[in-house]
Amino acid sequence: MAAVTERRTALITGATAGIGAAFARELAAEGYDLVLVARDEARLAAMAAELPAEVLPADLSTPAGCDAVAARLTDPARPIDLLVNNAGMSLNRSFLRSTVELEEALLRLNVNAVMRLTLAALPVMTERGRGDIVNVSSVSGFAALMPGSTYPASKAWVTNFSESQAQLVRRFGVRVMALCPGYTRTEFHDRAGIDVSKTPSWMWLDAGAVVRAGLKDLRKGKLVSVPDWKYKLATFGMRHAPRSLVHRVSRGTRGRIGRETH
Repeated sequence: MAAVTERRTALITGATAGIGAAFARELAAEGYDLVLVARDEARLAAMAAELPAEVLPADLSTPAGCDAVAARLTDPARPIDLLVNNAGMSLNRSFLRSTVELEEALLRLNVNAVMRLTLAALPVMTERGRGDIVNVSSVSGFAALMPGSTYPASKAWVTNFSESQAQLVRRFGVRVMALCPGYTRTEFHDRAGIDVSKTPSWMWLDAGAVVRAGLKDLRKGKLVSVPDWKYKLATFGMRHAPRSLVHRVSRGTRGRIGRETH
């Protein structure tokens, strides 16, 4: 008689496009059951038609949306084995031209939702003695790139937060990792109104390749994953080059390479 294999379940936020959709397809191919979270109910239904999944419409920039997803993460009858915090946003404007409302919306989605859902998932996972969390960050979080943008600062928080929690919970058999891609072909820049037409083609990554590299690094026990050799070199430079040099490069490339990466 064949051994019975326990079903695994992954919950993915921002699951209807880009890196989130790539996670959904990759994990479905690995045999995971899926819980897909996004704001757009029509797109969630379309994803569920492609990949059998439970759908959970929620706006994670609101307390009600976070509460709904947190309740699903803590449901003892339906445990989550892998949480992917992928939902995020950017603002195509300088801080000097921004508003309190826009900046707080960015922080609620990019920072608060990651904290809120991680805090919901981790106690359950540590009690069970297993579980994984991937927080999608960005290479832009390694330095103060793109003067006037607050997006890199939000991603710096995600990376630091993920590393910290990973060190706390690994003794319980739980893994937490920050996935830090560079420019990735998704809808992210178009939806933010960011012009990336001058970004060289060699800088772009494929979302599926980013996900596969991230999952491989997660299973190796890495706390931070930077897919692709060119971005590994870039992050090394951002971490170790003199800050004055990083700032000069940032000023010189801002117009050429666009505004944000995810």
